[in-house]
Parts: sequence; C-alpha cells; structure tokens
Amino acid sequence: MNRAPLIFLGVFFAFAFSFVGLVLTNQITYGGLSTHVDEGEGKAFPMQPSGLAAQGKRVYQDLGCVTCHTQQVRRAGFGSDMGEKSRAWGERQSVARDYLREERVLLGSMRIGPDLRNLTTRKNPDWDDFSADWLYRYLYDPKLVMTDSRMPRYAFLFETRPIVGEPSPKALKLSGSHGPEAGHEIVPTDRAEALVGYLLSLKDTYAYPETNNVYTPPAPEAGEQKEAGQ
Repeated sequence: MNRAPLIFLGVFFAFAFSFVGLVLTNQITYGGLSTHVDEGEGKAFPMQPSGLAAQGKRVYQDLGCVTCHTQQVRRAGFGSDMGEKSRAWGERQSVARDYLREERVLLGSMRIGPDLRNLTTRKNPDWDDFSADWLYRYLYDPKLVMTDSRMPRYAFLFETRPIVGEPSPKALKLSGSHGPEAGHEIVPTDRAEALVGYLLSLKDTYAYPETNNVYTPPAPEAGEQKEAGQ
C-alpha cells in the first residue's frame, strides 16, 4: 500500500497547524489592536513619534545598535528586568500595543548592552541623568561616563571645527586631554542629534487597559498634585 499521500497530508497539516498557531493567530491578534484614546488627556497612545525621533531610528538601525541592545522589558518574575533587586529597566512590562506606531520593531535578541526601551525613565543609579548632553558624551566616548563600558566610541558622529565667533551651545563640554585643541570645539552632527532624539523618545509609561494588573502609575509629585487641584 502506497502511504506517500498520507505521509504528505500529515506533514502538510502539521506545518499548517503550526503556522496558524504560531504566526497567523498572533498576526490576527496584533492586527486587531488600535491606539488607546485617553479622553481625559485628549490623546491617543502610543503617541506618534516626532520627525527627529523617526530619523534617529534610521541612524540606530544603520549603526547596528540592535545587535547589542534589546527594546523589550520582561515582566516581573521572568528574568530580572523588573521587581525587587532588579535592573529596573522599566516601570511595567512591554506589551504589543507599545509597538503599534512602529513600522519596524527593533526588539533585538542579545543584551550585550542594557535594554533601551525605557532609557530616559530609568531610576538605576548607574544610569542616571539621561539628558541630551549626557548621551552626546557617552556616544562620543563611553569611558568618559562609565569607565567599565564595553560600548565602542562613535566619535565619527561628531565634528571638530574651529570656533568662529561665539562657541556653539551644542559643543561637548570636555576638558583636559579629552577636549579639542585650543580654538576648536566638538559638536554633534545631524545624525548624532537625530539618534539622541530617538533615544530620548524611548519611554513606555502609559498604563493601557491590558497593563492594569501589572503596573501602577507613579503618584504625582506634590507640586503636580497642587496644580491639578487648582
């Protein structure tokens, strides 16, 4: 008896079932998501990124940052992203809706460096003061900020040029052997400004309906409470 048709059908249905369960079902679920409109704030979340952040994302991709950095905060109890004695890489776990505005999601697969999904909201004492100036200095030479950093320098994102008239307000604040020669300054290029704009936009702090059981928004500061009551 020729069992080839039965074997073929068995293999076909096994692959079809796997495809439906692992790919198609998730695609349908994600495709059914929409932005969440907060009537109190009059905004739809996640919000559309700025043009500068969109440009910076392309720089992020060009430089291969996704090779060493992820953008997904795992839930408490699954790894050490959240919870007590954790890395404090986010105030809540990442959910599918967080990526709704992204044409290409840069989840990444390795954490040679820290997760960046909530870089500017992080409370880790080793990673504080995430201002644009801090990020520029770190990109120019990571060891200026963290002596044990394994990240390579991205000095090519900056330009050393003679000072004409007044120094640029964007010039890096460097001194000693790290600074430029007299009469010169080091300023970020357009690519550096776009990349920093993108990094500063990475924050998922809004509490969606699906995060109510896993995230409690931080209480407003005293000044904010007073202002809200006025």
